[in-house]
Amino acid sequence: MSITHLQSFVAVAEEGHVGRAARRLHLTQPPLSRHILALEDELGTPLFERVPRGMRLLPTGEALLHHARRILEEVEVAARTVREAAQGSGASKPPPA
Repeated sequence: MSITHLQSFVAVAEEGHVGRAARRLHLTQPPLSRHILALEDELGTPLFERVPRGMRLLPTGEALLHHARRILEEVEVAARTVREAAQGSGASKPPPA
């Protein structure tokens, strides 16, 4: 399960529509649809019901949504912690001449 696939999944779940989710993620629809299909393939189950006006979460998608949000939040916290540590240690500064 990649972070990109989880970001795509959460965006489609929250927007309820691939087009709106693609705009939100600054993607086109085909790659976003491929991310969702790859995630569903990896999990071995559909996560969304395709409906005429968009996408609706199935119970399997509902089960994943909470976890996906938590995982993405943890990734953001980890990235922020590393950036703060780099600023505090001078790791991003060039060595003195």
